[in-house]
Amino acid sequence: MTIKTDYVLDAIGLVCPMPVIKTKKAINEIEKGQVLEVQATDKGSKSDIKAWSERTGHQYLGTLEDGDTLKHYIRKSPSEEKDEKRFPHVIGNKELIEILKEGNIVLLDVREEAEYAFNRIEGSISIPLGELDSRMNELNKEDEIFVICRSGNRSDLAAHKLAANGFRNIKNVVPGMSAWKEGLVK
Repeated sequence: MTIKTDYVLDAIGLVCPMPVIKTKKAINEIEKGQVLEVQATDKGSKSDIKAWSERTGHQYLGTLEDGDTLKHYIRKSPSEEKDEKRFPHVIGNKELIEILKEGNIVLLDVREEAEYAFNRIEGSISIPLGELDSRMNELNKEDEIFVICRSGNRSDLAAHKLAANGFRNIKNVVPGMSAWKEGLVK
């Protein structure tokens, strides 16, 4: 299937958060109503770009797989885009270490399964960002939930999504697993 696009962005070989960062820049260079094709190999980009598009008001058209390449299609909003706001409740890795020492908490890891399999915090719950909509019912809306990913970007998207669905006690962990101390990771 060939889809007419107005601009193609090459994000092949880049990992989170770079496909979304490059998409943000590229979408600003095209006209309202035009379609951007983002080519990426990072499997997490599928949920990242979809969530970013929804949060900023652009129309996520879908993703096609072409071998190892994911082709994401986004139509630039014909109206004014929503301001991209970072989730307001953020904690750092050092704060999380102290909270983990205090006891049993809900730590939600929204990275892809492969990332989680090789590097995770003991006791964390794995729900990849792309599965969050369908698995949100596994979480208690009354719990304090700390959301973590590799760099703080997917966890930011997840925190917004949880808050929009009635979860009120959410914290985004920044910078996340990219700066996690080896001795504490199991």
